[in-house]
Amino acid sequence: ADRDALPDVGVLAFGMTAIPTPACRSARGAALALITTLAACGGREGNRAAACGIAQLAGPAIVQQQLDNARQILTAAPIGLPAELPARVVGQRESRVAVSYVDERLAVSYGGEGFPVDPQVGFGLLVVDDTSQRVVGVLIYDAVVPQGRPELGYVTSGERSVPLFGVRVSWIDVSNPRCPLLGDTAQAGRS
Repeated sequence: ADRDALPDVGVLAFGMTAIPTPACRSARGAALALITTLAACGGREGNRAAACGIAQLAGPAIVQQQLDNARQILTAAPIGLPAELPARVVGQRESRVAVSYVDERLAVSYGGEGFPVDPQVGFGLLVVDDTSQRVVGVLIYDAVVPQGRPELGYVTSGERSVPLFGVRVSWIDVSNPRCPLLGDTAQAGRS
């Protein structure tokens, strides 16, 4: 196949600024619409379980995409975080992380299942709701570490540590209350 005939589905990158191409924006919109539609389809328990399973994988992918938007990346660790936050390794059950600070950097300790074991991959994302500016939790990815992003600290599980980055995201667009990504405790924007 001719490479020039392939559709444009990428992102144009200029330094730390990423500009989604039209095909990329429509793919993100389609993914968001799919998550919202599937998560809302909770009539029968079987349908809801399937929809939630898809949402639990697609939601973290949308959060991870925020690393391509320089305006959504946190450049410093937030201060005054609670001692514990909800956390999840993508594709695993929800757990918690213990939060502390070491020299103005976050030191996050994860005690759940599925922590990345390959020394070449793995990173965490501290997720902040961009509407309420509330920290909603930590997502941990078993994926290649993004380069050129400011590290807020690290996530540790046992003897292994991975870098921690931070992003802002419209949480209500990513996590549906019927199948929350980081549990009921992470319903940003609700008091």
